Formats: sequence, structure tokens, C-alpha cells
Amino acid sequence: MAERAVGVYDVAKDYELGRTRVTALRGVTLEVERGEFMAVAGPSGSGKSTLLNVMGCLDHPTTGRVIVGDEDVAALGDDALSDLRARRIGFIFQTFNLIPVLSALENVEFPLLFQGRPGGRAAGRERARRALDEVGLADFVRHRPDELSGGQRQRVAVARALVTDPMIVLADEPTANLDSATGDAIIALMLDLNRRDGTTFIFSTHDARDGACPPRGPSGRRTPRRRRPLIYTRETEEDLCPPRNRLHPAATEGPTRPVAVSAKAAGRANLRKRSS
Repeated sequence: MAERAVGVYDVAKDYELGRTRVTALRGVTLEVERGEFMAVAGPSGSGKSTLLNVMGCLDHPTTGRVIVGDEDVAALGDDALSDLRARRIGFIFQTFNLIPVLSALENVEFPLLFQGRPGGRAAGRERARRALDEVGLADFVRHRPDELSGGQRQRVAVARALVTDPMIVLADEPTANLDSATGDAIIALMLDLNRRDGTTFIFSTHDARDGACPPRGPSGRRTPRRRRPLIYTRETEEDLCPPRNRLHPAATEGPTRPVAVSAKAAGRANLRKRSS
């Protein structure tokens, strides 16, 4: 049986805005196996970021359970949650969230300072250098964010997310502030790291075409299903892939909620819209 990376079970998330209750998630059940490469696609306001925040223990669900690995998040206090995020989850943000006064190397090294890894500062710096080399920025370690292009900044953010060797990397619209060519390169980079290292990637996008068609080998056959994005919205279904690659029909009503799909995920992942 495949090992679980993260699971959310019958999760709902409501926000109170004055006297108005806004429901961001309704009855979401989704289990992600280790090594998967998953896209969550949908229009603005469909709950993509909320879902990633709940998965990443940045926000608590109103109801339901969240399990990261084998740890039930509800049973953890604030310190334990912080430790879980630091050890097992990497984050990539659409606005990069780099510290402007630090170099690329120092930005990547920064998460390691809180982990107390063996070898001290020197080992952490060498680990950060290797992470930057892996994303093609070995020659830019001394550059500060304002000396880098948008694509280079996002590569620094990818390196920072990976330097702690996390079980899961969550990327919230990582290509939103990039041109299409640079965005495609970032998705390709994440997919390559997923294939090589088996790191679980879950990323959100408003464009279901971002990495939505399964990569193909020389024979034209699709790569193993775990490399396929599993989530999209009904309104973008026809744009995902050619008909012969069409994913499993949507399991929800309406166009504005993320929907779990694919032959592999259909039996275990169900993001359904319920009446509030």
C-alpha cells in the first residue's frame, strides 16, 4: 500500500466577515500519496489557497481532520505544529517571499537555522549551495533578490523549500507572477525534482493547463499516473488535455470548487460541493 503524505478528511473552512459567513471549503476529503505531483486548478475564490494552507498546517479547519504523514494535526500544540512544518513541509509562494537584505544563499540557508542540524552553520551553508546548484543558480549565490529576475527569484524559493528535505512541498500559484515561458520552466523544474527525488509536490494554479497534461515519453505514452495532476475544475475540463487523455469526470456540481479527478484518485479523493 502506498504511503500517505497528507490527508484531509471531511474538512470545512468558514471565515467570519462581519455578520457574513464565507465558506471556503465544504466537505473536502483528499488523500495524497508520497511521490505524487498534483495540481489544484480553479478560478479565484474557489478555495485553492485555503486548501493548501490547511494541508500545510498554516490554518486550522473549521471541522474535519488533517493528517500529515501519520500525525493528526488536531492533536498537536503550537510548538509541535511549528516543528512539523519545519521538518516535513516546504512552501513556495507566488510572491516569492524572499528576505530582501539577504543573498540568495542566505535566503535558502535561513530555514536550516531553526532546525539545529548536525554540522552547524558550515554544513547548512554547504547544503544551501547544493540546493541552489540543483535549481541552476550556482553562479548567483551572492545576488540579492532585487538583482535577480522573477524566474530566478522563484528558483531561489524552490531551493529554499527543498533545502530542509521535506516530505511535501506546497506551492501556491508559483507561476502567477511569471511570464508563460518562465512559468513553464518552473513547473518543469518541480516535475524534474519530483521524478528524481520522489518529493511530493502539490501546487495551485488558476490555469488548469499548467502541467495538466501528463508528460510523455518517446513512445507517446503517459508517464505513471502518480505524476499526473489530480485536481481541476469542471469549467476547465475541456482545456486540460486532448480527449484521449481526458481525466476522470468531475465529482462535484458547479464550476467554482476544486474537483478531484483521475482514474487513480477517483476512488480515494472526493472534493464535493455540499449545501451549507
